Amino acid sequence: QVQLVESGGGLVQPGGSLRLSCAASRRVLSINAMGWYRQAPGKQRELVATVTSGGSTNYVDSVKGRFTMSRDNAKNTLYLQMNNLKPEDTAVYYCNAKDITIATINANPVRYLELWGQGTLVTVSS
Repeated sequence: QVQLVESGGGLVQPGGSLRLSCAASRRVLSINAMGWYRQAPGKQRELVATVTSGGSTNYVDSVKGRFTMSRDNAKNTLYLQMNNLKPEDTAVYYCNAKDITIATINANPVRYLELWGQGTLVTVSS
C-alpha cells in the first residue's frame, strides 16, 4: 500500500518560516497533480496550493507571496516553503496527489485516483 508522508510541521513564531515535505512511500511512475490543503480548527479543509504535471501552480490568495511550492521529481517529493507565517496559518496541512500511478514489486503498476497524507500540524503562535 502506498502512502504520502508529510513532515516539517511544528511550532513557529509569527513571521517565521517552515518547510513542509511530502514524499510517496513507493516509486511514482506518473502523477497528474499534487497539492497542499489545510484544515484549521473548526473550519473546512481548504486548498493552499497545487501544481500540475505541466508545472502550472495555483495558490490561494491568502498565501500568495509568502508560500512557495516546489517538486523534486527525482525524489518524488513535494515541498511547501512557508515564509512570514501568520497565526491564521495555523492548521493541519495535508498533502494530496491526483491520478497517481505507483510502481509495485513483481506486479503491474497501481493507479490511484487520489491519495492523501496523514497531515502535519503547523502552529503559528508567540
